[in-house]
Amino acid sequence: MRDLVVAGGGPVGMAAALHAHRAGLDVVVREPRPGPIDKACGEGLMPGAVAELAALGVAPRGHDIAGIRYLSADGAGPGVSARFDAGPGRGVRRTVLHAALADQLAAAGVPVEARPVRDVRPRADHVEVDGERARYLVAADGLHSPTRRLLGLDDDARGGRRRFGLRCHVRQQPWSPFVEVHWSAHAEAYVTPVDDDLVGVAILTDAGQDFDDALAGFPVLRERLVGERTRVRGAGPLRQRVRARASGRVLLVGDAAGYVDALTGEGIALGLAQARAAVACLAAGRPDHYEQQARRIGRRQEALTHALLAATGRPVVRRLLVPAAERLPWVFSTAVNQLARPIEVPA
Repeated sequence: MRDLVVAGGGPVGMAAALHAHRAGLDVVVREPRPGPIDKACGEGLMPGAVAELAALGVAPRGHDIAGIRYLSADGAGPGVSARFDAGPGRGVRRTVLHAALADQLAAAGVPVEARPVRDVRPRADHVEVDGERARYLVAADGLHSPTRRLLGLDDDARGGRRRFGLRCHVRQQPWSPFVEVHWSAHAEAYVTPVDDDLVGVAILTDAGQDFDDALAGFPVLRERLVGERTRVRGAGPLRQRVRARASGRVLLVGDAAGYVDALTGEGIALGLAQARAAVACLAAGRPDHYEQQARRIGRRQEALTHALLAATGRPVVRRLLVPAAERLPWVFSTAVNQLARPIEVPA
């Protein structure tokens, strides 16, 4: 009987497996998709995420990020910038991040089985995963987690904005060391330098628009994007509510553990911290501690994201957000650095 099965071989799942291996657990990752796996995401790693990866010996190639800059979509006003106090973040293509973690996993000798988790049956002292016994299961199988659904942990209650993400890459030299967030009346566009000759462009919108229609709401940005564009990937709806992040010997981490919105860009940092906390609980034989720890880990990010998402759901607030931040740059800087600092995992 293995100690741990990790469902999902994305960055958070692989991080959980690396932590488990370091803790002396016999672990296997179950991931049916061949890598490196791409995904529609902003690809900006906050300083906290960079630190979490470095602790695992992972330093993916990318482009340093100095901080966050907010801009109005029509170019009105100078915008406002906040530098990270905790050191630089890093723009990293999702495929590059995946490959770096996969290399570390292979070097550690952690096996990856090319099959999904299809059946989960919790028992008193183990979990049956597709008929095989394991002491624990960590589900890191994404926004629409099959494991979460199998265990009945989805919260299907309606509510909140249904937001979608669209992302492509543009082949041109980054013009700024910041992640630029362009605000229009109905959407935000995130421009992230991910290499010396490549920028990622992600748009978050309420409606199911295609990329070109959404980009039309950002005339200044559209004129600046002059390079060759890659295919567009999409994701959503982003908001995913869960009844609980743990059920007996099964723990949910990353997007599988529920998701509010990509608005604040802290998803990877939060998922990596959850992975570390989950494995620490399992290594101590206390899976029952994880639910409370996961709530504490996500409290800061969720509170700020909920507040900003609710406020920006009103057109008048969206119009005033960037001008207000320009007038009060210290408030903007404080908020950015609250999100950017490393996430503390309870002992």
